[in-house]
Formats: sequence, structure tokens, C-alpha cells
Amino acid sequence: MRRLRHTGVVFTLLAGLAFHQARAAEGYGQCRLFGHGATHHVTPVVPGQLTVLINLPAVGEFDGDTPTTIRSGREFCLAVNIAYRLGLDRVVLRNASFDSLVAGRNRDYDLALALVSVRHRDHEVVTFSAPYAFDSYGIATRATTRMDENTLRAARVGTQLGTNVTSWARDSLKIRRLSAFDDTGTMFTALAAGNVDAVITSLSVILGQVGAAQGRFRVVGQFPEGTPIAAVLPLHSPEAPVIDRIINDMRTEGTLRALDMTYLAPLWKGADPSTIPVWH
Repeated sequence: MRRLRHTGVVFTLLAGLAFHQARAAEGYGQCRLFGHGATHHVTPVVPGQLTVLINLPAVGEFDGDTPTTIRSGREFCLAVNIAYRLGLDRVVLRNASFDSLVAGRNRDYDLALALVSVRHRDHEVVTFSAPYAFDSYGIATRATTRMDENTLRAARVGTQLGTNVTSWARDSLKIRRLSAFDDTGTMFTALAAGNVDAVITSLSVILGQVGAAQGRFRVVGQFPEGTPIAAVLPLHSPEAPVIDRIINDMRTEGTLRALDMTYLAPLWKGADPSTIPVWH
């Protein structure tokens, strides 16, 4: 797993990266634009725009409750920077269920960003991009709950419907009392109501939700799966090689790390992923 350490070095890198304010082009929200525009070309499903499927809510990734209210966030600004390098003037978001994203049931989109694990589904129904992040699984409980990696297995655990966390928790952790929810919002609502004792999902999502909950929840551990996270594209998309080149360039330049620190780290309220206990 890649952990966010040495933040002083990261912010030095941020200062050195070439970026432009969002006013450089319309339809980009409040995102910083890194690198240079119109360096690559694809044929989007709608001329002049990048059509992106998302799954809300997604704290830290998309900063609004509906697609039309989103102006920033790590995954949103990743999409913006991809559009910028493709010479497209705007990003248009469409909400979709997570299960439909990974099952290949959507049409007329360019890519989907929803913290999808490359190992989540067989490549026969969708095409995955090059990874743009690596994540572990985080575990959150109510602030007053005592839990460790042994008591977790006997607890009532919530996951998100359609994610491979659900099958992993059932098959690898042998959790018997497992509930799957439609999205992270309903999953954390169930945790707050006492309907489940713990929830498991992407560590970055856990940190964002706990950071926004004003002390109601806490992060008790993480499982270091080192899962690669990638964009979903339509099966056999001819644009996949171009998207891969852009994402790989962003990684080499430090843009991906800069997006992490700009849009995710502040929501973690000072939490350091490297200090969270590692469970096995």
C-alpha cells in the first residue's frame, strides 16, 4: 500500500508543479489544472465534453450531493485534468449505482470514477485504466465501541453493495453477520443507528467520513490489501491507451499525489494513515 507520508516533501512538490487556476477554462469547477492542455486526443461520446459516471456520496472525491453541485474533489479534479489534457472544455457527471458501474450495464459514457478496484470484476465486462491510486481497507466503528481484529469477526459488519469488500469480508475474514448497503451514506447511517457494529470500505473513504462526523465515529484499523484503484471504461474502449498514458504521466509528474494532498488530506482532520493499526 502506498501511504501518504512526508507531507512537507509533498507540498514542496505541489509548489513546483505547473498548474493553472480553474478560470483557465469553463466547466472545470474549482480544480487546479496541472501540465499542459490538449496534448492528447480521443473521440468522446459527446463532442467537447468528458462524460464521467460517479457513485455518490463520495466524501473527498466529489464535494457535492448531486452531480450538478460538484465543484472539486480528488476524483472530480482527476477527471478535470484528464479532460484538460484531451482538449475538452468541460466535464459532465452522471450518478450511477456502484454495481452497475462494475457490471458494465451503463452506456454512453467515457469513463467512470468510483474508487473501483482493478480486481473487483473480470475484465470481460468493462475495461480498466492504469491505476491512479492504491488503497487499503479501513474499519470504522462508533466512537464508543471497543473492537479489535478478533472481535470484528463476530460483529455485525456493513459493506457497500457491489464492492469486492463484501465477498472478501465473507470469504477471507469469515464474517457471518454481514450487511451490504447501496452507498457509503446509508452504510454510515446504519452504523450511527446501531444497526451494524463496524463498516469496512476504502481507507480514504473511511477517513473522509470519520473526519466529517464530528467525533461520532473512529477508525480502529486497516487491512493492507494494497488494492489498485482504476477508472472504468466501456469494454474494449479504443480510448483506453490514451487515458492510460495520461494517468501514467500524472503519476510520474507527481500530479496524482498532489491531488491526494489537496483534496483528501484536509478532510482527514490530521489523521495519518500510517499510524492506523494494521490488522491481518
